[in-house]
Amino acid sequence: MLSFASSPVVDAVMLEARAADFSKRSLKREAKRAAIDLAIRCIDLTTLEGKDSPGKVQSMCAKAVFPGFGAPSVAAVCVYPNMVAVAKAAVAGSSVKVASVATAFPSGLSSLDVKLRDTEAALSDGADEIDMVINRGAFLAGDEQLVYNEVAAVKRLCGDVHVKAILEAGELGSYDAIRRASDLCLDAGADTIKTSTGKIGISATLPISLVMCQSIHAFYQRTGEHRGFKAAGGIRTSKVALSYLVLIDEVLGGDWLDPDLFRLGASSLLDDLLLQREKERTGRYPSPDIIPKD
Repeated sequence: MLSFASSPVVDAVMLEARAADFSKRSLKREAKRAAIDLAIRCIDLTTLEGKDSPGKVQSMCAKAVFPGFGAPSVAAVCVYPNMVAVAKAAVAGSSVKVASVATAFPSGLSSLDVKLRDTEAALSDGADEIDMVINRGAFLAGDEQLVYNEVAAVKRLCGDVHVKAILEAGELGSYDAIRRASDLCLDAGADTIKTSTGKIGISATLPISLVMCQSIHAFYQRTGEHRGFKAAGGIRTSKVALSYLVLIDEVLGGDWLDPDLFRLGASSLLDDLLLQREKERTGRYPSPDIIPKD
C-alpha cells in the first residue's frame, strides 16, 4: 500500500526559472573533458525500432563497448526483450550492461500477467536491467494503487535486477502529476525513475527532470536510500547532456554523478559527445565520417 498521503505542490514559475539556469553553466578545459567522458559513461545506447535486427544490435553493442577516440564504454545498451540474448553475447567480457524495455513498452496498456511475462522473458535471456513503463491511463484516472502495485510486482520479480520506472512525463499533464508519479514509483520500489520512452513529442526536458530529481532528493532525505534518475528522449547534443550533469550535481550531489545512479537514454548523442571530445583533445573538430557507425 502507498505509504505517503500526498506530494508537494510544484511552483512551476520557480521550477522553470531554476531549470533554465542549468543550461547556462560553462565548463572549460579539463572540467569539460571530464564531463564529456562522464556523460559517455552514463549513456544507455538505445535502439527500439520495429526494424531492429540481430546485426543492427550487434553493431550498436560494438560501438557501446568501443566508442572510438579512446573514449570509455557506455553504461548499457537498451533493446527489446527479443534482442537481449543477442546483446548479451555481443557485450560479453565488457562492463556494458544490457537493459531491456518491458511491460508492454511503450504504452504500458496490458494486464499485469502479460507485463510480468514480458519482464520474465527479458530476465531469462540475461537482462541486467529492466525499463518498465507505468500505466499512465490508470494514473490519470486516479488509480494510483494499481500503478503502485504493478511497479512493486515487477520489482519483486526482478529481485536484485535494476528496475527503471518510465513515467512518460509528457503525457501526465502537469508538474504536480509528474512529482506525484515520481513519488509513487520510488515508494513502490523502483531503483530509478525515467522521464520517457522517447516515443512521443515531449520527452526529457530540464524542468521535468528537475521535478523528478527533487522527488529523488526528498526520498533520500526521508529514507536514506539512493535512487537513480534517467533522462531519455530528444537528448542529442553535448551541450544538453552537460546541462543534465549540472542539474544532477546541484540538485542531488556528487554521489549521483555515476552510472549506477544517473543515465542518459540516447541513440545519437554519443556521436556528438565523441566529436566534442576530439575537439577538446586536438583543438579542432574531426570529420563525422571517422565516428564508428552502429
